[in-house]
Amino acid sequence: MERTRTRSVLNSVCIRGGKQVKRIIFVFLTALAVANLSLAEETTFKVKLADAKGKQADANMILSDNNKNIVVRVADRDAATIPYDQVDKFSYEYTKKHRITQGAIVMVASLGAGAIVMLTKSKSHWLYIDFHEQTAPKSVVLRMDKNDYKNICAAVKTHTGKEVQGLEDDKAKKEKKKDEKKDK
Repeated sequence: MERTRTRSVLNSVCIRGGKQVKRIIFVFLTALAVANLSLAEETTFKVKLADAKGKQADANMILSDNNKNIVVRVADRDAATIPYDQVDKFSYEYTKKHRITQGAIVMVASLGAGAIVMLTKSKSHWLYIDFHEQTAPKSVVLRMDKNDYKNICAAVKTHTGKEVQGLEDDKAKKEKKKDEKKDK
């Protein structure tokens, strides 16, 4: 009898304690969800900002829903601040080029290795942001990392609501090449 009473007391404590644990977990998850939503209003990506001379500087592209703008920040300085409503279009471009210069440098050390490097191609993913500041048209050119360019294009669409032009064309070209290879 004593044992049965002890079990029933323990069971009632566990059931009550279980409700308290569920409440604590619910409050914790709710707080976490609210914190996550507030953090999701600003998205940052590492990119390279290309200047008029073709030089590239490490930069961060920040898409801010709080301020409704895109900020390109180079070394803790805002290189460009573009409000969403001033963006005319986003364009994507994919380029390939031979590594001639790098191959020539390597060729000094090893003739064969330098020739191989010259035959390889580097691939670059570019995002062009065309916008207007008052009446003057302007453009920002960003080089995106090969592992991040799809995420950046998706984030641009999500935050600004504008499609990235050229991305669909790139997909269509790849599908066309696959179809041509199958036909051969």
